Amino acid sequence: MRFERKRTRVGLVAAAALPLVAGALALGTQSATADQPSGRQLLSGTKPQWATTQADKGATANTGKVSVRVYLAGRDAKGLAAYAKSVSDPNSADYGHYLTTAQTQARYGATKAQIAEVTDWLKSSGLKVTATSQHYIAVTGDVAAAEKAFGTQLHNYSKAGHTYHAPATTASAPASLKGAVLTVTGLDNAPKKSSHDDTLPPPDAVFKNAGPFSTYYGSNTNNKLPNAYGTKAPYAIKGYTGEQLRAAYGAGKYTGKGVTVAITDAYASPTIAADASQYAKRNGDQKYKKGQLSQVLPSEFTNTDECGASGWYGEETLDVEAVHAVAPDANIVYLGAASCYDDDLLDTLNKVVDGHLADIVSNSWGDVEANETPDVAAAYDQVFQQGAVEGIGFYFSSGDNGDNVASTGVKQADTPGNSDWATSVGGTSLAVGKNDKYKWETGWGTERAPLSADGKSWVGFPGPYTSGAGGGTSKLYAQPYYQRGVVPDSLALANGGTVKQRVEPDIAAVADPNTGFLVGQTQTFPDGSLQYSEYRIGGTSLAAPVIAGVQALSQQARNGIAIGFANPLIYNKYGTSAYHDVTDHPLGQGQGLAVVRVDFANAFDASDGTITSLRTLGADASLHATVGYDDVTGVGTPGADYVKSYLPPKKNGKH
Repeated sequence: MRFERKRTRVGLVAAAALPLVAGALALGTQSATADQPSGRQLLSGTKPQWATTQADKGATANTGKVSVRVYLAGRDAKGLAAYAKSVSDPNSADYGHYLTTAQTQARYGATKAQIAEVTDWLKSSGLKVTATSQHYIAVTGDVAAAEKAFGTQLHNYSKAGHTYHAPATTASAPASLKGAVLTVTGLDNAPKKSSHDDTLPPPDAVFKNAGPFSTYYGSNTNNKLPNAYGTKAPYAIKGYTGEQLRAAYGAGKYTGKGVTVAITDAYASPTIAADASQYAKRNGDQKYKKGQLSQVLPSEFTNTDECGASGWYGEETLDVEAVHAVAPDANIVYLGAASCYDDDLLDTLNKVVDGHLADIVSNSWGDVEANETPDVAAAYDQVFQQGAVEGIGFYFSSGDNGDNVASTGVKQADTPGNSDWATSVGGTSLAVGKNDKYKWETGWGTERAPLSADGKSWVGFPGPYTSGAGGGTSKLYAQPYYQRGVVPDSLALANGGTVKQRVEPDIAAVADPNTGFLVGQTQTFPDGSLQYSEYRIGGTSLAAPVIAGVQALSQQARNGIAIGFANPLIYNKYGTSAYHDVTDHPLGQGQGLAVVRVDFANAFDASDGTITSLRTLGADASLHATVGYDDVTGVGTPGADYVKSYLPPKKNGKH
C-alpha cells in the first residue's frame, strides 16, 4: 500500500492551533501548451510543480516499487457534473430531482467493459492489480512498469530536505480507453512502508480547563484585573452546551427527527458510545435512542503513529456530541477511515455515497491548499458530484490558521473545502448571554497577551496572533456560479489576474475555543488511568458539525426533503434575515472585544501553577469579517429565521 498526502484534524483547538502537515506541495496543472502524446490522453495535474529541473536528481531506479490508484471517470463525467449542478440549483427545473444510488451508477458509473479495459491495460504494462471497486483500480509494480503504463519517466526530486519520485512529464493513458480514466494518484509520492495495526492506541493525555469561568458570556468578571479596550473583560465561558447553541442558531421546535447525519474522520474512539451517553446525561441533552448512533469502520487501521490515531478520538467525540446537541433526534452514523491519508478518506466518503448512508456529511479534517494537487482534487470532486446528484451535501471545516501565513509562510485557503462542490464552514467567536439570548458574533481570530507578574497589565497587549478561522481565495478553483454577485471582486481576484476564483468559506458557526463548546471524553490521566472528563474546545471542526446539525433541523423543516449540495441555496438566502451578518466589530467600529482565560500550566491541574491571559477576539490575521460576504464567515451564521426559511410554501395558511 502507498500513502498520499495525509490530512490533519481541523480544529480541536484547546490551547494552541495544531500544526499542519509540513512541506507544502505547490499547486499547478500541466501547461496548456504541452504536446498531447500521440494516441494518449493527458491526465492533468499528475506532474507537481515541485518536480522542477533544478530539483531533479535523476531517473528513479527501474526496480523501485510504486503503488498507485487509477480512478475511473465513469461513462459520462461531463454529464455527472452538469446534472450535479442542475439538481442543486433552486432556479433549475431539475432542482431536487435526485437519483438513487442505483440510478447514479447506471447513468454515470464506470461500466464493466470500462473496468475490464482499464484492468487489461494496466496488467499488460506489467502492473499487478491489488484492488478493484466501481471507483478505482489499485495496482503495484516496479517503476519501469509504471512508466510504461502512464507514458512518463519517474525522476527523483529534492524537496524540503527529502527526496521523492514524481513524473518528469504529465502522466497519460491510452486514448483507446476513450476517457475511462479520471486520474492516477500516487505517482508523485515516495513509497513508504505500510504498518497494519490490530489495535488502536489508548486515548491522549488528559486536558482540562482551569477556570474561573463564565456560565454565559459576561457572567463572571474579575474587576481586579487590568482593563482591556476600556473595560473589564469577562472570563471565558466554561463551554457552551446544546441548549445555548440551539437558541443562538434558531433551532426552535426542530430536532432533526427523521434526518441522518454522517461524520467522517480517521480511526474510531473505543469509548465513544459511553462518552456520548454520559455527556448527554450530564449536560441536559436528550438521551440517545437505541441505534441512533452507529459506526461504520474498516476491517483494519493503518499508520496509527504517523497520523496520531488517538488524537482523532477527540475529533470524533466533538463531532458526535456537537451534532447531537444541536439536532438531538437526528441519527448519526460515524465512518472512521483506516488512516488519515487521501485514499482511505476517499474510501470513507465513497461509502457514504454508495450506500446513501446520510444526506448531510460533516468533515472536520483537511489541509492547506498548497498540499493539494489537481489529480487528488479530481477524485474528491467526483465523490462530491455523485453525492450531489443523490441529494447528499458535504460540509468541511475551513481551517484554524486564518490566512495560513503564520503556519506556512504563504497566504492560502484550505482543502477540501476549497472545492466548488463542497460547503466550506468558517468560524466565529460567539456571545450567548443570560437566558440563552444571542448577543453577537465576531469572526474568530485570536491574539494573546499574558498577565504581567505584578498583575497590573497585559504584557505586549494585544499580543501575537495565535489562531483563527481559515478562509481565502483558491488558486485551484475558478469562481462557481453561485458566488457571482455575492463575493466581492476584491476577494475573488485577490490572487491577481483577471480570472475570478473560488473564495472560502460559504457559511460559519461558533469555532473560537475561548467561546467554544463543552465536550466530554475519556482521557488518559497522569497515573495511567482512563477517566471521563469534560473540557471546552473549539476550532472550525466545531463549526462544521454545528452547521451539519443546523442543516438537519432545516431538512426536517422542509418535511424531510433532502437539501443536497447546499451552496446554491445558501447563497440564494444571502442578505436576508436567515443570517447573522458577522463583523469584526459587532459593538461598533473601534470597540475591541476580549475574554480572560486561565489555563493550567501543565494542562491538567494546578500543581505547576496557572497562566492567566487576555484573548482578543475578531483579529484573524489578514482576514476580516465585514458587512456582507467575507472570507472569515462567508454569508454569515444561521440567524433566528434560518431554519424557518426552509419551510415549504404555505398552502391554505399551513406549511
